[in-house]
Amino acid sequence: MGTPATEPTILVVEDEQDLAHLYTTWLDDAYEVRTATSGEEALDLVSPAVDVALLDRRMPSLTGDEVLERIRDREIGCRCAMITAVEPELDVIDMPFDDYLVKPVTGDELEGLVEVLLRRANYDERTQEFFRLASKKAALEAAHDGALRDHEEYRRLTERMQELQGQLNRTLTELNEDDFEAAFRSLPGSQGEELPH
Repeated sequence: MGTPATEPTILVVEDEQDLAHLYTTWLDDAYEVRTATSGEEALDLVSPAVDVALLDRRMPSLTGDEVLERIRDREIGCRCAMITAVEPELDVIDMPFDDYLVKPVTGDELEGLVEVLLRRANYDERTQEFFRLASKKAALEAAHDGALRDHEEYRRLTERMQELQGQLNRTLTELNEDDFEAAFRSLPGSQGEELPH
């Protein structure tokens, strides 16, 4: 029997085969999962049917960063998350991903991330941008413990978030409370951070 048309499609891109298999096992009960163990294979498997791409950053030959760039160049509108052992640096601010998790991740974290990204896909572009920036800010703060606050790129990120928050206050308060909380659930360090309302 074929996969139901409404079942979201997840692309797992991970060059460590055991890890790729583990991620696929965690997700394949709820989603159609495509698995790639190289950047080249990922580009063969990605299509407009993919709803979420989970990308390892550090891969031989074609990195996750390059795969992400090519997905965006093709104008494939899937949500993309980096799942990597690479601690984020300021260069992630301009990268077009939606979320960032540092390995190791648990099955619950991975499932929660996919759920959050699928929900965010229903938001308008400004709201999606706000959550992308919030994810980057939280990942940078978790990795650098506030040491980036004096950097121009970090200040620019924070200012853009404040600008969007001002524009979105009404939209964000109209979001279903469960959706709003779920959207922030995956953000590292978000438990103690004041959320817009």
